[in-house]
Amino acid sequence: MAYGPQLRELRARPRLVIGTPGRIKDHLDRGTLQLSQFNLVVFDEVDRMLDMGFVADVRLLLEHVAPIRQSFYFSATMDARVDALIRTFSPHAELVTVKTNDTSENVHQDVIRFSGKADKEGKLHDLLIHPDTEKAIIFEATQRGVERLEKELGLRGFKVASIHGGKSQAKRAHALASFKRGDVNILVATDVAARGLDVTDISHVINYTQPQTYDDYIHRIGRSGRAGRIGYALTFVES
Repeated sequence: MAYGPQLRELRARPRLVIGTPGRIKDHLDRGTLQLSQFNLVVFDEVDRMLDMGFVADVRLLLEHVAPIRQSFYFSATMDARVDALIRTFSPHAELVTVKTNDTSENVHQDVIRFSGKADKEGKLHDLLIHPDTEKAIIFEATQRGVERLEKELGLRGFKVASIHGGKSQAKRAHALASFKRGDVNILVATDVAARGLDVTDISHVINYTQPQTYDDYIHRIGRSGRAGRIGYALTFVES
């Protein structure tokens, strides 16, 4: 996003600053943000930050905030890398978990078997026209795959939008707003949408291409079955 509005807001000396590690580091380098007086720090999706190579930025930010502080590290998964980073800066951290199962009991999971491209497209079409499919997010592996599938579904008459890392922030925000409002009821996305996407009425998560890891699968299907609703997670598997 543009620096101008952020610079104006930072000059007002806000008590709360929210940002990605990279952008906050940019402001530190520019001298437009001083973190020495900040005594509470929250890292959301810290496991994803490490996956995306932000570990050096995370360490830098922790070095700049007040030495006497309260720190929170939120993560859907806890592995040795995440634990090691946390223990480096918060050696006496306490682990609080609200997870009872890897997947929510509100999400009904199944597979859709297909043989060949035409069969796969046909079964997706049949799934999307089913009355139970009210609002769906479809995960594709690549940006090119997202664009191709969005175009194909649009030609078939579906109301569809897409988001992926190759689109500008403005275009992603517009697509997500249209999806939330219900202007479109199908969102095609890469894993950029698997985390942090808060849309409570998604009825179906469709793994049109399979996720690379089990953790990715958990994050994807967690977009459905929210706020006490029943959701469905369907994974296409070639047979």
